[in-house]
Amino acid sequence: MGKASRDKRDIYYRKAKEEGWRARSAFKLLQIDEEFNIFDGVKRVVDLCAAPGSWSQVLSRKLYLPAKSSSDSKDGDVPLIVAIDLQPMAPIEGVIQVQGDITNARTAEIVIRHFDGCKADLVVCDGAPDVTGLHDMDEFVQSQLILAGLTIVTHVLKEGGKFIAKIFRGKDTSLLYCQLKLFFPLVTFAKPKSSRNSSIEAFAVCENYSPPDGFNPKDLHRLLEKVGSPSGADDLDCSSGWLEGPNKVYIPFLACGDLSGYDSDRSYPLPKDAQGTYRSLDPIQPPIAPPYKRALEMKKASSQGITELEKPSLES
Repeated sequence: MGKASRDKRDIYYRKAKEEGWRARSAFKLLQIDEEFNIFDGVKRVVDLCAAPGSWSQVLSRKLYLPAKSSSDSKDGDVPLIVAIDLQPMAPIEGVIQVQGDITNARTAEIVIRHFDGCKADLVVCDGAPDVTGLHDMDEFVQSQLILAGLTIVTHVLKEGGKFIAKIFRGKDTSLLYCQLKLFFPLVTFAKPKSSRNSSIEAFAVCENYSPPDGFNPKDLHRLLEKVGSPSGADDLDCSSGWLEGPNKVYIPFLACGDLSGYDSDRSYPLPKDAQGTYRSLDPIQPPIAPPYKRALEMKKASSQGITELEKPSLES
């Protein structure tokens, strides 16, 4: 079975297009909210690694649009949503886009400026590097991305706020859990129903942001390194101490979403209309400037027998 036919039978892929979401990942955030009520009372939210924008769409539909349509709301009461990514994305109503690097504290300054000097109630991050298929490597790189996201979180999140981030579960997940616990008293790793069981993906749901007394964001990495050993000793070999004996860390893990609902790993038959045929819908919003655009152009040129593709101008 080819990839295209598998995608059509992926119920969440199909439902995303039917309901107007840019990606099936929108259902993951919706199911996390069903379980943890993360949008309750939220007025300012930051979406890290936002492109192509499905999580920003959820934020817009759940927070901005209901407030905007409410007859009681004034301009100052409408929630503010800031989306950050290195790549540009097509506009979404109520979402302010910042093209920036989440590892750079200057990006945090831009966010706070958009919030008129206030801080965020919620920060979400569905970002991930290009996976290699080597789970240990992917888990490590993903954990580094989350810790880079903490650079922004420690600058823009208010005390008591929430942070939701994609993680890859593996043998050193306990270390990441304990690093997040430095800042959040309540950390749960959640697996939405729409996340494939065959994937090592899950989501860290971090609640009640409470940085250590006297914490300076400049000390973030030094503080994270101190968690390297469960005993707090100088040696930073974390691999075994987290998993064995009295130092073993047990991580709260929760499945969320309707457990009797659609199975993300199952192939569902295509629906039939009156004519007995099914027409696949186009994606809602293809990426507007994907990093692989040049490769696609070269492939297309090759298939059409064009020997040399014009090199892109540095000025374009």
